[in-house]
Amino acid sequence: MVDARRNPADFSISLREYPFAGQPSRPDGRRQPMRGFETHYTDIIDYIVRATHRAWEEKDVGYIYEFYRHNCVVRDDDGLIFGRDRVVENTLALIGALPDIRLIADEIVWAGDDEAGFHTSHRVLLTGTNTGWSAFGPPTGRRVQFWLTANCVAVANEIFQEHVIYNTASLVRQLGLDVPETARRLARNLPDAAFAHGAGEPARLLDQGRPEKLPPPASGAFDPEDFIRRMLHAVWNGRLVGMAREFYAPNMRYHGPTDREIAGLGEFQAQVMSMLAMFPDLLMMVDDVYWMGNDAEGYVVAARWSVAGTHRGAGVYGPPSARPVTLWGISQYDIRHGRIQQEWTMFNEFQLLQQILRDTPAGD
Repeated sequence: MVDARRNPADFSISLREYPFAGQPSRPDGRRQPMRGFETHYTDIIDYIVRATHRAWEEKDVGYIYEFYRHNCVVRDDDGLIFGRDRVVENTLALIGALPDIRLIADEIVWAGDDEAGFHTSHRVLLTGTNTGWSAFGPPTGRRVQFWLTANCVAVANEIFQEHVIYNTASLVRQLGLDVPETARRLARNLPDAAFAHGAGEPARLLDQGRPEKLPPPASGAFDPEDFIRRMLHAVWNGRLVGMAREFYAPNMRYHGPTDREIAGLGEFQAQVMSMLAMFPDLLMMVDDVYWMGNDAEGYVVAARWSVAGTHRGAGVYGPPSARPVTLWGISQYDIRHGRIQQEWTMFNEFQLLQQILRDTPAGD
């Protein structure tokens, strides 16, 4: 968890103040303390944007040896990977599949400092043409555009922890492939350990207990972290979907996996109900929250979360399979006037389908 005192209270260092990725450095030099970082980086936003630009768009993949720690821990769509050599390997595979790749930063939420570490939540629009082989098969020649979110922790010019989630189902669909069938096919090639779950029934079912009740807020001041934690707990764990009106603006917008777009609170509540109907024992755990902003300008908040449940209801993932599933995701929120105006949520829907569909006959 990031100490709340280290959350930026304004947007003076933010993507909205950043010029463009190709600029070598800002003329005003360092804009915040960055002990141990390369001298040409002016602030944490500059570091994230330009290091990414150099390694992926300029094809200097070897630069990853400079800005990832040798023993970094990365959690991606397929699980945990250890060491920057695997980061290099995965980057080469991605660029090989999309040689004209471009990564366009859409938002970066940050917190922390150069002593305890900078925490960043980087929302990226990725574009390219599939002229090379990928994990999904031979080149299709199709132009693709999908987004990812990467939450990193960096100190002294090195990323040592990363959670990165891709809109994989959208990518597969844009390649012209059938998403459920591709998920089923690739799941059969994964080891059993990829589907191992560390627990049985979600903890909410033990002794038929009620969802935990949170204590009242510590103060009357608006606390973005407390606000988001209470919303996620009430709506998802408490099943108090009607309470969403206390957290979201009526005309809110939702941007989700597989290019799911929702306009308005009623449609959003319907989606929540649909997910809960498919996974009626769902339990959400909030793993990390940080934010930037103030009451006058609004807030942007990044939250990383995990979910466990059992596929017991009908819905967009097909008939009930009774399979236990786990997934994790990253959400970013735009909060103004005490309500969520927009939400960007990414979890790996493709990997969720792999958990549900593995070992089932084609066409089911």
